[in-house]
This record gives sequence, structure tokens and C-alpha cells, in this order.
Amino acid sequence: MALARVTHEVLRPESLVGAVSGSGNGAVVLFLGVVRDQADGRPVTGMRYEAYEPMALGELQAVCQEAEDRFDVSSVAAAHRLGELELQEASLVIAVSAPHRPAAYEASRWVLEEIKRRLPVWKHEHYADGKSAWVPGTPLEPA
Repeated sequence: MALARVTHEVLRPESLVGAVSGSGNGAVVLFLGVVRDQADGRPVTGMRYEAYEPMALGELQAVCQEAEDRFDVSSVAAAHRLGELELQEASLVIAVSAPHRPAAYEASRWVLEEIKRRLPVWKHEHYADGKSAWVPGTPLEPA
């Protein structure tokens, strides 16, 4: 069963690795998305993530479950952080386990791209000059 979390708490990658690990797996892929210090050439000092939490959690769960169904993997877990984040704090953690590494890498990348495309989470960047701005999201595609 896929694991999904949307939380205001600090993300702990080791908890997701533990959730997907198992003796039949030869690969565990871990992806961390972190707040970087620049965006489009502008110095960034932090980021705020907002979401309609029930919808975001449901969609994140769906993405993780679809990855388990679509790829030859054992388990998928993902967590997205909300609220104010400082530079280098993790906003997204994805962990995928599989018997072999190609499927784990492929599923992890697919989960990341689907999250960027489907998850109702919005980013608000804070800049070094004291200004801030919402980051344009990925345009929705017709289903």
C-alpha cells in the first residue's frame, strides 16, 4: 500500500525509506526536493507552500498508488511539506523500492513529474530584496 503525507512538520527522509524498505528489494531510490537560494536569477531567502490539504493528500495518495500499479516496484512513499521553509529544507520526499534499480528510478521520476503536474500545492517565493511572488504552476492538462 502506497504511503502519502502532506504535513506542516519537518520531513524525515529516513521514515519514508523505512516505510518502503524490504528484504526483497535490491534498490531504494530517495529523492529530496529542497528550497534553493535562487530562482530565475533572483536570490531567494525562503519559500511558503500552501495547499487545500484534503485534496492534496488524496491526489498524492493516488499518484503513489498509480506508480505502484504502473511500475515493477514494491512500494512508493511520498511526503510534501507545507508552510514556511528555509533554504535547503526539504519540501518533497519520494522513496521508491523495487527488486531492481531501473524500475525504482523510473517510478521515482514519474512520481515527481506527476506531483508537479497534479498536486494542488502552491509556492510563494521570498526574495532577498524583501519582495515575494507566487510561482506559476504547471498548466493543467485535460484528462
